Amino acid sequence: MYISARERKILELLLNHHEEMTVKDLANELAVSPRTVHRDLKGVEEILQENGLELNKKSGIGIQITGNQEDREKLRLFLFHLSHHEYTPEERQTFVLSTLLDANEPVKLLALANELNVTIATISHDLNKIEEQVEPFGLSLLRKRGYGVEIIGKESAKRKAMSKLIMEHIEESELLSILKETIQKKSAQTEDTITDRLLGLVDKKKLLIIEKQIENIKDDLPYSLADSSYIGLVVHLALAIERIQHGEEIHFDQDFLEGLKDTKEFKVAKKIVANLEEVFRIHISPGEIGYITMHLLGAKLRTDHDELFEELSIQVGYSAQKLIQFVSEEIGFDLRRNISLFQGLVAHLRPALYRIKQNMGISNPLLPRIEQEYQEMFLILEKAVKVIFPDLDVPKEEIGYLVMHFASALLNKEQDTQHNILVVCSSGIGTSKILSTKLKQEIQGLKTVNASLFDLEKINVKDFDAIVSTVPLKDLKEDYLVVSPLLSEEEINKIKRLLLTKRPFSNLKKNARADLHPVDRGYFLEQLQKTRNYSMAIYEILSNFAVYHAEAASVESALNEVCHSLYKQNAVYDINKVIEDLLRREHIGGLGIPGTSLALYHTKSEYVQVPCFTMCRLKHPISVKSMDGTQILMNTMLLLLSPKEANEETLEILSSISSLIIRDEQSIQMFQSGQDEELNDFLGAELKAIYQEKVK
Repeated sequence: MYISARERKILELLLNHHEEMTVKDLANELAVSPRTVHRDLKGVEEILQENGLELNKKSGIGIQITGNQEDREKLRLFLFHLSHHEYTPEERQTFVLSTLLDANEPVKLLALANELNVTIATISHDLNKIEEQVEPFGLSLLRKRGYGVEIIGKESAKRKAMSKLIMEHIEESELLSILKETIQKKSAQTEDTITDRLLGLVDKKKLLIIEKQIENIKDDLPYSLADSSYIGLVVHLALAIERIQHGEEIHFDQDFLEGLKDTKEFKVAKKIVANLEEVFRIHISPGEIGYITMHLLGAKLRTDHDELFEELSIQVGYSAQKLIQFVSEEIGFDLRRNISLFQGLVAHLRPALYRIKQNMGISNPLLPRIEQEYQEMFLILEKAVKVIFPDLDVPKEEIGYLVMHFASALLNKEQDTQHNILVVCSSGIGTSKILSTKLKQEIQGLKTVNASLFDLEKINVKDFDAIVSTVPLKDLKEDYLVVSPLLSEEEINKIKRLLLTKRPFSNLKKNARADLHPVDRGYFLEQLQKTRNYSMAIYEILSNFAVYHAEAASVESALNEVCHSLYKQNAVYDINKVIEDLLRREHIGGLGIPGTSLALYHTKSEYVQVPCFTMCRLKHPISVKSMDGTQILMNTMLLLLSPKEANEETLEILSSISSLIIRDEQSIQMFQSGQDEELNDFLGAELKAIYQEKVK
């Protein structure tokens, strides 16, 4: 039976939807006219009849496939194993692009046309589209009659293009399955699918070997990697090994490489390379180490609160607050006091800004849905990034992730907890938050717990009323639902139906638990400990808070005066060591807040005993470097100190203070010129509000 590419696409869409789809919906998905879909439906009906299924058409509602589940699964498997006699234009272009990227010499147009069973004119048209796709990477196509076609550009650019192709066209679940050695061999397929073609760019055995090397060094990194970044790193390394074995090497700017050598990431990259050289018996150049370092620097997944004391984090915090101010003014809704939004943006922006500056690129498979469903917010943030980051070309993919942070903040509503749902996401902090908050908005009485694919093994999934995932979980035996992070109406209804079937059983469990154990002791103790940590952090900060007035003529002497007072209060152990840590931090990047007379000196030090926030008014302003690289005259020094091993709640409170300083013009004005008593009252009121919110 011959099935055209479009018929196959229509069948796959209808099989994946258990409720009706309109012809217009199908046309939008296929990027064709409704008339074209109507024409193809005749062939679709014939295919369904041959497989014991029917196409049910409801006027004004839509169409859907009807028949028993066994026949549906048989057709689904048939389509899965189907030899692709005809590709869609997008599949064909992906096939051609992967071939060109992998080739070490020109490829003849006739060979491509024969392989794909199309005319040379069709291939030529595809090459025009491919030229547009590779241009953003700094690549170009060289086409000559009798010569063929090849991609011209740097090796690093070719690898970026390869990585993006793989990450955009192969589901994370499939790559994770390969890494977990559970992928099923599709022996029934006689020809390559696009997935197989792209995986042909990297050797599956190499993926597994490299993944083991990454596992060995994971503990050396001072942070975790997001699932998507983890996969991206493994794919990048596999591509690198393949290309090195074919004699292709990265050429890396030597001065820039020297600048990376002091980073923790460079040391980890060096260790990875040493292991890979031993395993694959190859020589890997220093340029490759630099490239891996850049990948690690752009792939951080941190806790929101630990960001505060990292290098350049206050600069990022300043930009995050500017973004929040811009959006608040545009939408007429004040988000400036939303600590969760601020912390989430800081955690996301730091690696994002690094990626943008190094032109590393990022994939965002949700971009079309985000642009459609959050069009107004997307346009606002497009304007915002041009104003706040005028020197950066922020790609739409990154703007899409920023939209999700803001959408999550706007959707978030507190509700009583009646249902527990495990939300499995691997697309980043913003994605999991927006899915959770959308769920809470649509379904009353919901508590969500977010987990990554790699966290699943540590979680007892039986503790949850339902499991919702953005990707298939091939190794999970329990029932779960695969949904889009932006949740369609159909998906919301599915979740509601699932909870209705689970509710009687979950109620029985809860009632039984209530009879036997009036209070979940472990959970209650954990909450008490958190409350205690919040209380202690706020108590220490308010107890030690003071506004000092100094005659100091230098930053060091001002720090010395304040730290002496903190030493007398037993807040710091060693004055000189704390000052050294603070000056080292200043050396990394400016601490002055642009457009103000404030500078925020901060550090996390083993010589700090308790969290502290103090201020020092200077009689003689001192010129210091600001966060945007300019000089400002500082007449107020703000000092924020944290113990080296501070708990999460303490870091959260300190992070809240950093957000408060740059929240809006009123708070900046208060810290610049407020009287001592005013500042005491202001800080006390703000920390009281934060405490009440956290305890609630």
